[in-house]
Amino acid sequence: MTETEAIGLFKCLSDKSRLQILKSLVVEDMYVERLAERLNLTAPTISFHLKKLTDAGAVVSYKSQYYTMYSLCKDVFMTSILDIIKEESDEATLQAQREAQYRQKVMDAFFEYGKLKAIPAQRKKKRIVFEEIAKAFAFGRVYTEREVNLIIADYHDDFCTIRRDMIAEQLLTRNKDGYRRVCDADKIPDGEENRIVE
Repeated sequence: MTETEAIGLFKCLSDKSRLQILKSLVVEDMYVERLAERLNLTAPTISFHLKKLTDAGAVVSYKSQYYTMYSLCKDVFMTSILDIIKEESDEATLQAQREAQYRQKVMDAFFEYGKLKAIPAQRKKKRIVFEEIAKAFAFGRVYTEREVNLIIADYHDDFCTIRRDMIAEQLLTRNKDGYRRVCDADKIPDGEENRIVE
C-alpha cells in the first residue's frame, strides 16, 4: 500500500457510518437496501459511503442476480500500520534534497578552507560536522590515539573533545588495540549505551 493509498484509506475510515458498514460486511456481503435497513440510514447515504469505501479500496462490488453486492477487501486490512510506515514516502526524493541542502548549510557555516571554525552546540549540526571529519579515517584500519589526535587536529585544536564526542556518536570506536572508524554493522543497538570511558 502506497503512502497516498494509506492516507485515502485512513481518511475514509474516520467516519462512524463507514466503520459500521465495514463491520456489517465482515459478517457477510450485503446490498445497499439491506445495509440501509441494518444501519437505519437512507439508501442514498449508504451508496455515498460505499462509493467512498470503494474508491479507498476497502470494498468491492459484484452483481448477484438483481442486486449489486458489496464485499469487504480483507487483504487491505491485513496490512499492518508498521508496513505502511516502512513504505518509502512519496516525498522521499524531496526530503533527501532538503536534507542535503541542510547539511551543506551546516558545512558552509562551520567549515572554512577545510578547518572547523567552532564545534556546534546543537547535536544535529555537531553530528554532521563529525561525519565530515570521520571521512578522514579509513574503514578497517586501526589507529593509535596519537594518529587520531593528529587527524582531528587538522580540523580543530580541541581534538580531545572531538575524539570523545565522535566515540559517543558511534563514528569512532576504541578498544585495547586502538581506534577505528565505525561502519553500520559495528553500531550499538538503540537503547544500549556506549560504556567506553574516555
